[in-house]
Amino acid sequence: MRAVLVAAAALCAAAAPAARDTGLRLASADLRPGESVRSAQVNSGYGCHGENRSPALAWDGAPPGTKSFAVSVFDPDAPSGGWWHWIAFNLPSTARGLPADAGAASGKGLPPPAAQGRNDFGPAGYGGPCPPLGQSHRYVFTVYALKTDRLALDARTDGPAFAAAIDGQVLAKATLTATYGR
Repeated sequence: MRAVLVAAAALCAAAAPAARDTGLRLASADLRPGESVRSAQVNSGYGCHGENRSPALAWDGAPPGTKSFAVSVFDPDAPSGGWWHWIAFNLPSTARGLPADAGAASGKGLPPPAAQGRNDFGPAGYGGPCPPLGQSHRYVFTVYALKTDRLALDARTDGPAFAAAIDGQVLAKATLTATYGR
């Protein structure tokens, strides 16, 4: 399993050129690059006491030919070689962001026809940071501009399947990395 997660993380890292090469930019009113994730975004289980709300995200600078977007949150520091906290896909090309808590299990904050897959905690939707005690991890929030309008994925899709599905579809990506420790 560790090898699969490491391979999936490498696939995501190699799936597209760096954001600085493309002009795609990602920002958040709820997150600051390199700073700690706020309690609103921290998991509300597994020994963590946050609100488990996905942050508001905003992006611009999508390249020509963008037909849809996808979003992921990945922890490359997890002991298993990586941990998927959120995957959302089939966001329309007109989307320029997501409101806070768009990653709720209900998916009510996602613009149609967007959907989300399973995080590594198990359910579909956002699962906030909750690293082991005494550790600080990085959380890489990524928006992908895709050259397809629809990925054939559903709520059962996990992180490695998501990474495989976007392979060859990514026109550009932009990341925002925050940290969290307890």
